[in-house]
Amino acid sequence: MGKRQSHQAMRGTACAVCASLLIGVNPAISKVILSQVQPWMLAGLFYLGAGLGLATIYLLRRKLARHTSKQTNSVQGKDWNWLGISTLAGGIIAPVLLMFGLVNSPASSASLLLSLEGVFTALLGWFVLRERLDWRIVSGMAAIVAGSMVLTLAKYSELGLSWGSLAVIGAGLAWACDNNLTKQIAHRDPLQIATVKSGAAGVVNIAIAIFLGESLPNPPLLLTTGVIGLLNYGLALFLFVLALRYIGASRMGAYFSLSPFVGAAIAILILGEGVTLALIVATVLMLLGVGLCLSEQLHQ
Repeated sequence: MGKRQSHQAMRGTACAVCASLLIGVNPAISKVILSQVQPWMLAGLFYLGAGLGLATIYLLRRKLARHTSKQTNSVQGKDWNWLGISTLAGGIIAPVLLMFGLVNSPASSASLLLSLEGVFTALLGWFVLRERLDWRIVSGMAAIVAGSMVLTLAKYSELGLSWGSLAVIGAGLAWACDNNLTKQIAHRDPLQIATVKSGAAGVVNIAIAIFLGESLPNPPLLLTTGVIGLLNYGLALFLFVLALRYIGASRMGAYFSLSPFVGAAIAILILGEGVTLALIVATVLMLLGVGLCLSEQLHQ
């Protein structure tokens, strides 16, 4: 691997890890807010907050860079088809399934089940997009998923697939489809992609929520959900697109498997369960997995 490619790979890895950390905290936060905001409305508010925040940044950037002619990276032509389908999968179907899943599942359990998103993403990347298969990525993902399962088995003696669990797994599959669809346009402006996806998803979900009779929360909570959406969805999505550009969908899926562990750990701390042996074992497995994924980048 050349010096430039190595630099891009490390940048992609950093973006992937940061995105996974930002998204990882969302299930625990959403679980708390769902006691005051209905599921479909909450999904819409998160994305609308992300869309409005990113749109502001996008417009400011255009104004500051008006003297340059950097228009070649904009989404154009058939790219809009990819963007539209990915928005449907990842911006509408997935978050709504997750919110409904969280209503019927503990936040820690839902976070762990979302580890399947990384597996689905990598599998689609390998078998559909024909991305290169490396034993370090496979081993790393196995270790990360094993860490998630250690926590799950330690906390729940039975892993029966309730409707809530099925909804969360469905969300993971929808986001995996989104990941691979977005990869097709990852060479375009990541800020524009994140802005359009977030804004469109927010407007559509809120419209559906209102049609179903769900109501907007009070102004302070409305502002809070918007800020959370900008960070957990907007900024994370921007970093996510950059990571897809530099390291591909399968490797992105591997690093993204950190997200469920972060969510489960935060949920456990919020519930006051403290540090357990299972959490320690899972942490070791997760770190081993990330180390293997990182070594794949360094040995190219």
